[in-house]
Amino acid sequence: MCALTLLSACSSGDKKPMETPKDQLVAKLFSYVEKGDILYGHQDDLSYGHAWKVEDWEADSLTRSDVKAVTGMYPAIVGFDLGGIEMGDKANLDSVDFGLIRKAAMLHAQRGGIVTFSWHPRNPLTGGDAWDVSSDQVVKSLLEGGGLHDLFMDVWLKRLGDFLESLEGTPVVFRPWHENVGSWFWWGGKLCTEQQYKELYRTTWTYLVKARGLTNLLWCYSPNSNISVDDYMSRYPGDEFVDMFGIDHYEYVGEDGVGEAGVRFAEELKRSLTYMNQLAKDHHKLMCLSETGLESLGDPTWWTRVLYPTIADFPVAYVLTWRNAHDKPGHFYAAWEGFENAPDMKAFSELADIVFLKP
Repeated sequence: MCALTLLSACSSGDKKPMETPKDQLVAKLFSYVEKGDILYGHQDDLSYGHAWKVEDWEADSLTRSDVKAVTGMYPAIVGFDLGGIEMGDKANLDSVDFGLIRKAAMLHAQRGGIVTFSWHPRNPLTGGDAWDVSSDQVVKSLLEGGGLHDLFMDVWLKRLGDFLESLEGTPVVFRPWHENVGSWFWWGGKLCTEQQYKELYRTTWTYLVKARGLTNLLWCYSPNSNISVDDYMSRYPGDEFVDMFGIDHYEYVGEDGVGEAGVRFAEELKRSLTYMNQLAKDHHKLMCLSETGLESLGDPTWWTRVLYPTIADFPVAYVLTWRNAHDKPGHFYAAWEGFENAPDMKAFSELADIVFLKP
């Protein structure tokens, strides 16, 4: 893998040919980092937007995008979630057909973009969703010796592997078991031990990479924010299993309004990115802001006054804002056509070191 300190050697004429789609994606991302560029990403961008959704995905050309409507360009990164794939469902937890996800992911990569997948699997012990934290025995039950181990290996991971294999080598940033230090998911901090979490992550990696032989997955480890570096690394599965350090960090507006919220957002994110930068150098990994955003974008200059100055001085490969829900009017994290605060996102897209994907 090319690290920041090795990048010049990796970009020379004597470089070895990249053997896998993952290697090619790693090199591509490092090349942006070396130039000081940051790619912009948006969750579910091609499948629906603030007031629309793809109805017939097989016939749709998938050219519609809230981001493109505002900036004239697609996001460089498009994210999708695989929650529900483990159940054999036709669509994911946000009612996006897995056929649409496959088509959109492959098409976006063909256009020159990059794809990332998160995974919010259901709670296999209780039947609840990923946020069902009513039992602290779920992870234990999935590991070797647990009552649900065979289900996890032979059904859940097989279905996940089948889908990832169906991408025909399209490289993706895969980000399983995220926000793992907090305790709002059944694999979170208070729901399993540090060792159990590491085993869950390693088991997932070993099945997909070793047993299934998938070479198109760049693995991202992405805890939640507002934690110390010791907390961040407490559940780190090891360098063999991780290619990128990520973090999920959102801005939440309280009674003191958007101004103070922006200050808090920036201060905490800079603190996290500072130690992540050192970790990335020490471990020879990429780093990214794997999820972020301000719901409803009530701050008219959030993109250029809050987000950009906070990330500009760090070697962040990409920043991804969350989705624009078509069925929840206030649940959006990117501007859309006609939105009063859209001009600031347009200005953000025109910054020299921010990368979008031209049609």
